[in-house]
Amino acid sequence: MAQAFAERDGFEARSAGTYPEHELHPEVVEAMDEVGIDLRGRSPKPIDPADLAWADVVVTMGCGDACPVLPGKRYLDWNLQDPAGMPIEVVRKIRDEIERRVKALDPALVADSDG
Repeated sequence: MAQAFAERDGFEARSAGTYPEHELHPEVVEAMDEVGIDLRGRSPKPIDPADLAWADVVVTMGCGDACPVLPGKRYLDWNLQDPAGMPIEVVRKIRDEIERRVKALDPALVADSDG
């Protein structure tokens, strides 16, 4: 969800998980459809060290010690509930919070890129 919102807002983003599922949860796909973002065709992937090296800002979502850390990167931990197995009403709340936080990143990312 975070990658899709970031891309919609004009940022390059990559998404990965410490223990990715084989496919996106149907409730996540449905919740994102409701806000006009189609996630069909996307699939979860594991964290790749190359993605960490590529990123200016690494956002984690409560993975704790399972998340790899690359020195010199800016890290934000959002510690959000995993939508896996949650009813659609809960997934909507998680979606809305992710969207709010992605929007809050915009000024910080623009300021960082201006150097």
